[in-house]
Amino acid sequence: MIGVLAAGIASHNAIAAWQESHSFMINASDSLPNWAFFVSAGKQPAKGDYVFFVPPPGELVNRHFGPDQGPFGKQVIGMPGALVEHRGEFVFVDGVKVARIKPRTRLGEPLHPGPTGIVPRDCFYVGTDHPDGFDSRYAEIGFACRKAILGTGTPIL
Repeated sequence: MIGVLAAGIASHNAIAAWQESHSFMINASDSLPNWAFFVSAGKQPAKGDYVFFVPPPGELVNRHFGPDQGPFGKQVIGMPGALVEHRGEFVFVDGVKVARIKPRTRLGEPLHPGPTGIVPRDCFYVGTDHPDGFDSRYAEIGFACRKAILGTGTPIL
C-alpha cells in the first residue's frame, strides 16, 4: 500500500512538473496552416520552428486582438545574425524573399515596415506565408525575442 501511495505521489509530481513546461494552444487566425499546437517551453527555437510569443503592447494589437489577447504563433524565418532587408514592398531574410509589406491593414489602418539589419542575439524574425500575416514584417510586432517567447510548437491538427 505504501508503495502504491509513493508511486502515486511521484507520478503526480512528475505530471505537475511536465505541465509547467508544456501546453496546448489553439491558433484562432488563418495565418498558420494548423489550428492546434503542442507547445514546449525552454527549447532553443530553430529556423522553421513554430514559436509562440507574447506580442508587444500597442494600439493596433489591442484594437484587433484585445488587451488580453493570447500569444501569437509564427514560424521562425530568421535566426540571430540573419540579415533582414526591405526592397520596395518586399522583405528579404538572408537574400530570400519572405514577405510582402502592405501599407495598410485590411480595415485601412496604417502599417509600418518592421526592423531591418542584423537580427539581434536572442531574437528571431518570425512570420507566415499568409498575405495578411501580422508578424515581423511590421514594426508593430518586430522581432520576437527570447523574453517574450513562451515556447516552440509542434502542429497536431
